[in-house]
Amino acid sequence: MKENAGNPLRLTSLNHVSLLCRSIEETMNFYQKVLGFIPIRRPESLNFEGAWLFGHGIGVHLLCAPEPEKLPKKTTINTKDNHISFQCESMGAVEKKLEELEIEYARSIVEEGGIQVEQLFFHDPDGFMIEICNCDSLPVVPLVGGMARSCSRVKLHQMVQPQPQTQIHQVVHP
Repeated sequence: MKENAGNPLRLTSLNHVSLLCRSIEETMNFYQKVLGFIPIRRPESLNFEGAWLFGHGIGVHLLCAPEPEKLPKKTTINTKDNHISFQCESMGAVEKKLEELEIEYARSIVEEGGIQVEQLFFHDPDGFMIEICNCDSLPVVPLVGGMARSCSRVKLHQMVQPQPQTQIHQVVHP
């Protein structure tokens, strides 16, 4: 196998995110109703409680925490915490839906070269952070050489490293 310096493991995409849950049912309900994931069949050889969901080109694997009471409880939204981010078509529609569902969120704006990117951050029932953004409008520019491209048009072999973001503004909405 010929080594590829920009992609030594020859990765092609994100396959799934695995999350520990207090309640598989509650977390499944959240990912279905809020984020539009659908339940899919898990391999029968998995001999532990869990559920698999799929949507937006990735899977979410939910695992029942062996000691749910020991999972950290996050109440404050920290936009710099671990999270998974989803691109959306309409930030206004997302914000309206979060308000209808009475989900607390924080709003941030990233500015770079006259382009503003909106971000909404909120927690799932187990405290895992989710970001919804219109990040596709922010160009991905390699630090060395290369052309600016939108996130949806970037191919890994065309990249060296992502461009750092410059300014972040944050507002929390109850």
